[in-house]
Amino acid sequence: MADLSLPASPAADILARKAAPAADLAKIKTREQAKEVARQFEHMFISEMLGPMFSGLTTDGPFGGGAGEEAFRPMLIDQYADAMTKSGGVGIADAVLKEILRLQGLE
Repeated sequence: MADLSLPASPAADILARKAAPAADLAKIKTREQAKEVARQFEHMFISEMLGPMFSGLTTDGPFGGGAGEEAFRPMLIDQYADAMTKSGGVGIADAVLKEILRLQGLE
């Protein structure tokens, strides 16, 4: 029988990635893994901080994107957060990395 399930939505993928840092904490065995989890945490933090900036914007009017804009806005915010994180972020990853290394005994 053919698989008729729908593919996961991009928004569901974003939510899954936001939950990943906490789930990965118990699996950290190396400094590289710790760095990646700290980067993911900073990405999630920046994404959450950018969200309210767009919450009051309407999607109607002559140049508004309507329902399409509203549906894709979380992905746009995620891409902004990704770009900010890759360009140095806001410094949270360093503090998180230091704490992860301390907790895991990888200092």
